[in-house]
Formats: sequence, C-alpha cells, structure tokens
Amino acid sequence: HMCGELRLEHAGQTVTVNGWVDRVRDNGGVLFLLLRDRAGIVQCTFDKSVNADLFDIAFTCRTEFVVAVKGKLVARDAAAINKKMPTGEVEIIAEDIRILSKAETTPFEIDDTKEVGDQIRLKYRYLDLRRPSMQYNLKLRSDMAKAARHALEDMDFTEVETPTFIKSTPEGARDFVVPARLVPGSWYALPQSPQLLKQLLMVSGVERYYQLARCYRDEDFRADRQPEFTQLDME
Repeated sequence: HMCGELRLEHAGQTVTVNGWVDRVRDNGGVLFLLLRDRAGIVQCTFDKSVNADLFDIAFTCRTEFVVAVKGKLVARDAAAINKKMPTGEVEIIAEDIRILSKAETTPFEIDDTKEVGDQIRLKYRYLDLRRPSMQYNLKLRSDMAKAARHALEDMDFTEVETPTFIKSTPEGARDFVVPARLVPGSWYALPQSPQLLKQLLMVSGVERYYQLARCYRDEDFRADRQPEFTQLDME
C-alpha cells in the first residue's frame, strides 16, 4: 500500500508500507512513527508492552530513515483523529519493522513550513525534491503534459520530436553552441525554438504538429527566463 492512500475503508486489513520516517514521537512506552512516501503520510504505532523488541528497533529510527512497516490498519479513537491529515482517521498497529536504509542528519528539515535558502536547496536537490510542495509541482507538470497530449491527439495533432543539434539561426538571443568532435572547427547550435523545423513539417504535410520542446537561449537572467526551458509548441 501507499502510505498516503490508506483510509477508513481499509481498516481491518494487514498492510505493508515503505517510506521515509517523517517524524518520531515517544509517548512513554508508546511510540508513534510517521511514515512518508510520495502519496502522503501515515502513522505507525509501536507499543512497548506488546512487543518490546519491535519498540526498541523503532526507537532507533530517525528522520529520513527508509523503513518497511507491516501491521494491522485500525480506526483511531474519536479523540485521536487528526483532521489535518488525509490518513488521520487510521493508524497502523505495527507487527514488524525493517530498517532498509539509515540516514545522517539532514542539513534542513523536509518540511514546507521551514524557510531554506536557495543555495542549500540546490546543493541538496535530492532532499529538496522530497518536500511535499516540490512533489506536488512535479506531479502537476506531469498532469498538465498528459492533459495537453490527450486534448491535442483528440484533435488529430501528431507529436513530432525535432532535433536538438541544428544549424545556428539568426534570432533574438545568442545560441548555445556545441563543438562537433568529428568535424573539428565546426559547431552545432541548440535550438532557441523549433520554429524552422516546425515550418519544415508544415511544408511536408504534417498539418497538425505539436511537441513539448526544449529550448535554449544564451541570454542574461530575468525573473521569468532561464537558459533552458520547455514550451508547448504547435502549428
């Protein structure tokens, strides 16, 4: 099961979940381990009076450890329901835990509420991308591309992938150039847009064309512009 997809209707099932340890709370003999994957967070409960060995293993877990937890999914008591979590009505009463990978203390918390400087976010990009807001952005972009493809294909458009290495063309910005090893002194240019290639397709009879095209422009940074970007290109 995915951590974030467990709901009240799954109560009574024996489930196995894998993910990162998001938080650990020790309530004196009862330990709550919040486990996170790309779908969300679920609470796993370890009771020392029921299984001391299992409790001791869970007690060694720290944030960002990767663990697998098996147990019975049960409905929480009314007073313990967490309405801020989609999985807040249930918890896993752990019957087994395996530590798949330990983690050192991270340079910043994997938490959207904490402010982190851009330089450290970029240095530890793999940690930054674990944050829920970044996971959401990636999924949203994927959904947008999927919706665009479905809509355009329903209108009889053909997706054509155009070359990345082309001849330099006079446009508004400077080209990025790539040396051609097999022809010393010659260079390829990276396309600022697929404009010429798109025109070639039109003349060739590809009457409805589209692609999610990578574009490259060697120009100064602006608030809304970077050296490489993607555009939904169509004709």
